[in-house]
Amino acid sequence: MNAPQPQVIKMYAAREEIYPRETKGRYASLRWVFVWLTQLVFYGFAWLQWNGRQALLFDLAARKFYIFGLVLWPQDFIYLAALLIICAYLLFLATAVAGRVWCGFACPQTVYTEIFLWIERKIEGKRSARMLLDKQGPSLKKFLKKTTKHVVWAALALWTGFTFVGYFTPIKQLAAEVTTLSFGPWEWFWVVFYAFATYGNAGWMREQVCKYMCPYARFQSSMFDRDTLIITYDSKRGEPRGARSKNADVSKLGDCIDCTMCVQVCPTGIDIRKGLQYECIGCAACIDACNGVMDKIDLPRGLIRYSTDHAMAENYTTAQIRAHALRPRVLIYTGILCLIVAAVGTALWLRTPLKMDVIRDRGAMGREVEDGMIENVYRLQIMNTTEQAHTYRIRVSGMEHLHQVTADTVKVGATETLAYPIRLRAEHESGHKGSNKIEVELEALDDPSLHVREHAVFIVPR
Repeated sequence: MNAPQPQVIKMYAAREEIYPRETKGRYASLRWVFVWLTQLVFYGFAWLQWNGRQALLFDLAARKFYIFGLVLWPQDFIYLAALLIICAYLLFLATAVAGRVWCGFACPQTVYTEIFLWIERKIEGKRSARMLLDKQGPSLKKFLKKTTKHVVWAALALWTGFTFVGYFTPIKQLAAEVTTLSFGPWEWFWVVFYAFATYGNAGWMREQVCKYMCPYARFQSSMFDRDTLIITYDSKRGEPRGARSKNADVSKLGDCIDCTMCVQVCPTGIDIRKGLQYECIGCAACIDACNGVMDKIDLPRGLIRYSTDHAMAENYTTAQIRAHALRPRVLIYTGILCLIVAAVGTALWLRTPLKMDVIRDRGAMGREVEDGMIENVYRLQIMNTTEQAHTYRIRVSGMEHLHQVTADTVKVGATETLAYPIRLRAEHESGHKGSNKIEVELEALDDPSLHVREHAVFIVPR
């Protein structure tokens, strides 16, 4: 009796190369609109000037974030956190309404993969030519094409890395350093790192990032319901599928001619006719391809289309699909998003671009000076977050006969932090022994709306 053969279970499947076919249509054009829009914003905003400086700059060395006319300091980090929360809720809302529309049209992975594929097509040719080229053995023609493609990819990736770093180091300064290659170590690291990530993700890994590395693909189903717009195949209309040959009985066939064009254009290589799959990024390339085939065989468009599970089961009209979009989940996301935006907007509107901390000199708890006066020393940490220099008047109150020995005006430059020491004196009988509450007020001479008050204590020795 023969012993049973051991069963081998493979835990890893080798990647099969995907050669997406180029497609044309409404959604392909819309994808390229987003490619142009996102890249004009990314590459262009780094060079945009505002009040004589870079409009968008996250200057980590100076600990200042410039967002057009807004200057944020580390103390204002709450606003950046709120911005991330707003972006997250926008993503949740978009997903609840239209599925992975962000992934399919505006995600950086999708955008750069689209650009890198365009470069590949221009150099190596269309889908069939690329497949044939990869099957060929080594040759000078193949070497030249592959080398040219990778050089162009690397150049674009390096420019992308340079632009990315330009949002953290002033890009004009960075451009001047390019000619001498005098980048600092961190600048070198991030330019090369981001360039390598762009080159690797968009040129080599492509759909692997979406399928295995991106967490969004894994938890997207928790934000879907039966009224979420997804790309669907109308199996009632399409099945049974079959080619339209001369001898075929068309009356027994569905509208799907099994041309596999929907599979050939898919950037992740799935067959949408098998139903919703987590690999689907919602790019709608299969819709454009199928509509093109339907036009050629004189059948109605929409065999593959944006729809919902409810709409497919109940045969909803477009108006009914839109009506079901306003469901509790969407309304909750919208309500929370509006509240957060309103709260952040109000906080920014009421925000005073002037901050002051009053720090008492702990080395002298309160000392007696000439004429029996009691003196306390403080340091005013003044932060002028506006982009204009201001002269401020310092006032103190809270005790009788309390006055300043140092000058009561101070000038602070634009977006500058200044440590300004002041000395306050009062008569011994002006307050009780120990700590006495006082108030320090700072007000701009040229703009009374710029004023802050901070509490401190004045120590009278026992």
